[in-house]
Amino acid sequence: METSEDPEKKPEAPQEPLDEQDVAHERLRALERNYGSTWDSPTDPEDPYNWPSLRKISIGLVFSFGHLVTLMSASMIAAALKDIERDLSIDATTAQIIFSTYFLGLALGPFPIAAWSEMGGRKQVWLFANAWFILWNALCPVGRSKGLMVAGRLMTGVGASAGITLTGPVMADMYRNEDRGKSLAIASFLPYLGPALGPILGGVVSHLVDWPWIFWIMSIINAAVTLLGLVCIRETYTPELLRRKAIATGSQLPAAEKHNSSAFIPKLRSHLARPFLLLMKRPVIQVMAFLLALDFAVYTFLLSTFAMLYMQRYGQSQFISSLHYLSISVGFTVAAQVGGRAMDAIYSRLSRGKNGRPELRIPYMVPGVLLIPAGLLWYGWSAQARVHWASVDAGAVVFTVGSLIVSQALFAYQLDEFAEHGASANAASRVFSNLLAFVFPIFAPRLYDGLGFGWGNSLLAGVWFVLVGPMPVLLWFWGERLRALGRKGGENPGAVGL
Repeated sequence: METSEDPEKKPEAPQEPLDEQDVAHERLRALERNYGSTWDSPTDPEDPYNWPSLRKISIGLVFSFGHLVTLMSASMIAAALKDIERDLSIDATTAQIIFSTYFLGLALGPFPIAAWSEMGGRKQVWLFANAWFILWNALCPVGRSKGLMVAGRLMTGVGASAGITLTGPVMADMYRNEDRGKSLAIASFLPYLGPALGPILGGVVSHLVDWPWIFWIMSIINAAVTLLGLVCIRETYTPELLRRKAIATGSQLPAAEKHNSSAFIPKLRSHLARPFLLLMKRPVIQVMAFLLALDFAVYTFLLSTFAMLYMQRYGQSQFISSLHYLSISVGFTVAAQVGGRAMDAIYSRLSRGKNGRPELRIPYMVPGVLLIPAGLLWYGWSAQARVHWASVDAGAVVFTVGSLIVSQALFAYQLDEFAEHGASANAASRVFSNLLAFVFPIFAPRLYDGLGFGWGNSLLAGVWFVLVGPMPVLLWFWGERLRALGRKGGENPGAVGL
């Protein structure tokens, strides 16, 4: 029987995975193609990957400190809502709207912030957003006006979104994939103290002085952080650094990287469009957005009612009830510091001898998916039965460990896939998180009033397990195909036909 195969043709050898040196040189070639300039070598000291550890850590801690302030501001007024209701003559639902409007700002802010950061670098947009936060946060309580409170919280959230949008991408600018967990552990060292410190500080301030000082103290603290960042932060975004290098050396810049007045508006439009296009055209972003939204919405649901639980069911004072937020901080700190390193260890073990891929983050996600409903049930039924408050706090710890594990794994997966477009991908995937975080706290008191803490949390746990339980399996087996959908030419992860 005749065949059309060439008898002289040898079968292709299986493609060997690239070693670390090959990967480094391929990165330099890709940078040269995309930005018209590249680093002198894989060990170039100007490359943020090769910066001294002390510089990386100090930059990470400043961003982390700024992120802490924004997370504290989100929850700081929780313990003072009753005082705000009284002084503004509003009902509990309106007070919850004031609380959650901040999250609506967090949903809107990442789009312009991501666009600006991918046009001109991370530092300048971070400084501007912090100044915006300081101004609007200080204005919130002026005149004790309901309208100004709502508008001020919205605008403050827009400025605060710089920390959420940029902290992870800044760490990805400086750390390689195999150190992703360590970099996120540095970045989250301080922010996840925010859920505890915010309500505690808010409770102390509202107990000792008038509640408007909650806002003014946070503006003063953030002003100090901004001045520290002005001195300590260096630009980390590789495309911007290479653009500056090309200008300094007289190299020819690609048209897309030139900064001129005629190209500014089209370029701004393109960068602003990228997060929306990623959300519309990349199914992997849609899945990330869905998972992160459920995770963050349930977290804010718990956060907005935590102090109320101890005041109503355990008869504790405003200040004592705020101390229980420490349990949330404990859970986040454990997950951030221990979990981040565990994620690196799992990734390193699974990628040994082959090229790493984002799906290697998924095994780390599995414990988090299970701990969230377990913590909700533990916390809810302990509160329902009015057992000792320590049992309620323990359930909250379990829940928050699970919540951060899930978001860590998803965020690392996303950064591995989208690399230098990480800020745009983060803006796209976080928008539903903050929209649900705006809505959920509004009806949280009514849910618990109707169902109680036990059945209310059982409902949340059931919805979570049904919708999210199968996701690790789906991402593990079909994640690579999912990531390929919507890519322009199937090459650049950040390309969506812009």
